[in-house]
Amino acid sequence: MNASDDDIEDELLDTGGLLCPLPVLKARKRLASAPPGTVLLVRATDPASVIDFPHFCEQSGHQLLEQSKHGEVFEFRIRRK
Repeated sequence: MNASDDDIEDELLDTGGLLCPLPVLKARKRLASAPPGTVLLVRATDPASVIDFPHFCEQSGHQLLEQSKHGEVFEFRIRRK
């Protein structure tokens, strides 16, 4: 996945095998240390992540750019506010 011209760069966070709330907590920590505009690509295997990440973005002000599923892996592209 390529970042758009407005994005600083994509960072990858693989949370495969972790269960709620760990994927969101790890994403929150990574985004907190990233510059504004950074796009974080999160990969998760927890089925609850499809509920957790949109809710997290709505509550935190980050932008959920894309959400997809590839086999058993869910991917979320999140732009830091």
